[in-house]
Amino acid sequence: MKKLIVPALVVVIILGIIATVFTSMVTSEEMVTVKEGNMGKKPLEIVLGKYQDSDCGMVVNSLEFASQIVTDDGKTRFFHDIGGMANYLKDKSFKDDIVVWVYSKDTNEWIDGKTAWYSANEITPMSYGFGAYKNKQEGFIAYEEMNLRVLRGETLQNPKLRKKALGY
Repeated sequence: MKKLIVPALVVVIILGIIATVFTSMVTSEEMVTVKEGNMGKKPLEIVLGKYQDSDCGMVVNSLEFASQIVTDDGKTRFFHDIGGMANYLKDKSFKDDIVVWVYSKDTNEWIDGKTAWYSANEITPMSYGFGAYKNKQEGFIAYEEMNLRVLRGETLQNPKLRKKALGY
């Protein structure tokens, strides 16, 4: 009889653990990839750790290089690397009809991404290398140039450009 109690107890404990894991998965919040209803096309608050990048699928854990796009139908998509946003848009038919918001490194606020200035030598989550700024500085580029560089592969993902830009 004692020989049956120990294995039965182990089975009950394992089943309890499995039930707990499945229950926590069902009740946990899902990651936000797209928010609908943003007809005002304003930047939305990103809850760090709860939003997912629309290009690569990684979690947005910092606003430092974050961006958002809002389409005409009010859908907002989120990105943790500005270059990832440009990469996502490269083949989208709606790319010219969106509102772009980027988090400004010099003012720590959401600014219009199409009028922002971009550095090209930052250490970013996906190694594209672009940081957004409200105020222009020497060597900064405009939105159109940043997009063009992503299309041409002229980012810090390219080892030669990375070495030149970062000095190693």
